[in-house]
Amino acid sequence: MTIDLLQLQSFSQDLEAALDARYRVHRPHRAVDPEALVAAVGPRVRGIVTSGGTGVPAALWSRLPALEIVAVNGVGLDAVDLDIAAARGVSVTTTPGVLTDDVADLAVGLWLALARRMLVGDRFVRAGRWEPGTAPPLVPRASGKRVGVLGLGQIGRAIAARVAPFAAQVVYHSRRPVDDAPYAYAASPLDLAREVEVLFVATAGGAGTRTLVDAAVLEALGPRGLLINVSRGSVVDETALIAALEAGVVAGAGLDVFADEPNVPAALLDRDDVVLQPHCGSATVEARAAMADLVLASLAAHFGG
Repeated sequence: MTIDLLQLQSFSQDLEAALDARYRVHRPHRAVDPEALVAAVGPRVRGIVTSGGTGVPAALWSRLPALEIVAVNGVGLDAVDLDIAAARGVSVTTTPGVLTDDVADLAVGLWLALARRMLVGDRFVRAGRWEPGTAPPLVPRASGKRVGVLGLGQIGRAIAARVAPFAAQVVYHSRRPVDDAPYAYAASPLDLAREVEVLFVATAGGAGTRTLVDAAVLEALGPRGLLINVSRGSVVDETALIAALEAGVVAGAGLDVFADEPNVPAALLDRDDVVLQPHCGSATVEARAAMADLVLASLAAHFGG
């Protein structure tokens, strides 16, 4: 018996081909009439394949009475209503572990690119402005700073391990202290920001962490402080961040995630004290292949009993 799946966004050609070879896959985002497609196939759909950012739209749950599994190609669950899933007995799977190193690598790259104003230097050279006696302004040294990690999960740990050789000290905050963590613990995000000069945000998204990094945290980070966010855009109060950058409350930000992706506030686009990326922390050949393998394995395990 062929199993019907809904795929809610585009994925790699290899993953989509593998899904098509195993299941009957319906893709509303490519349909001429997405609503009509969902109405036609919804009663048969037993699985959803989605991403952490897309999740499952609230209105879709009631249209899929046969739904058994939501396979998330990523690690975030903030866009999947886990209460509804639990009440209906729907399994929810993610692809943890395989993207940890790549997200952590990007986080460190954002920090160094921001701290050393690498993109400013790149534009300086490309514009033909490098002449004898000319150079971009000097910047503070990147190494030797007190570094904070907000959220010491797998990705937070990987970031901390990478930055420790650069840092004067590593401090972290999570909902509770991590027993085997070799780093100092801060009791709150505000306390963490007060202690550090570079703040990496690696905590989970969702209602519980929405605008966790607010105006008070940014003020505590201070005018020499750098903010790096590779978690979810919702964790940082974007309006407060823009105001803090414009007022010099913080020195800069490196952002891979935004509150309303793919829409990035215009106020961030022309700033030399900001480095922007298109939510590409896991965008390596190796990570995406391993994520696809886990999605397929999760579906196979579920439907195989």
